[in-house]
Amino acid sequence: MFKQFSENWTRVWPRQLFRIELAVSLICLLTVLSLFSRFVNWVELRHGVMVNDPVLAMLTPVDVTWLTFALIYLGLISAIVAVVIFPEWLVIGMQAYTLMVIFRTAAMYLIPLEAPLAMIPLQDPLVEIIGTGKLLTRDLFFSGHTATMFILFLCVPQRPLKIILLLGTCVLAFCLLVQHVHYSVDVFAAPFFSYAAYRTALLFHPNFKARPVSS
Repeated sequence: MFKQFSENWTRVWPRQLFRIELAVSLICLLTVLSLFSRFVNWVELRHGVMVNDPVLAMLTPVDVTWLTFALIYLGLISAIVAVVIFPEWLVIGMQAYTLMVIFRTAAMYLIPLEAPLAMIPLQDPLVEIIGTGKLLTRDLFFSGHTATMFILFLCVPQRPLKIILLLGTCVLAFCLLVQHVHYSVDVFAAPFFSYAAYRTALLFHPNFKARPVSS
């Protein structure tokens, strides 16, 4: 693993264009995330529409917060460790995630929603321990958790991990629904926005062959 990491980064680091793209991608990602954190605080003060969701009506609310965040954090950590070995995939992943957040910002601005009536708030255990941040309930259309997991699935090149992350995305989506954190349309729409962001990021790299590897 370390040998492959060293070989891949030694191959691309001498390229000035790659170094510039990596730096710009990181700056754009951090800037967008910073602006988005302010945006969701504004969204929380805005009133929206409550949706009559037949899927949620069939599900009795259950608190699965710890399972939800276990899936998110384990998926995120494993994906970062896996993708950092492949510099091109790392850059594409940052660009795809940045675009996904931009898409989500636009969607949330255009489609204001109220939280589902029986929502059990999703409280981040890490934020609870650190003691920072606000509880958000109106950052709805579309599901950022589902979209993030699907982005990880798309941008991890290792085939076995891709399968695990895809399964994790499905379980996570069910957890969000059973806890009534999101409307079903939020969850079902998220992968499509993630895929659009991923395909847009690939347009910036016409010569890159996005093929999974066996390990």
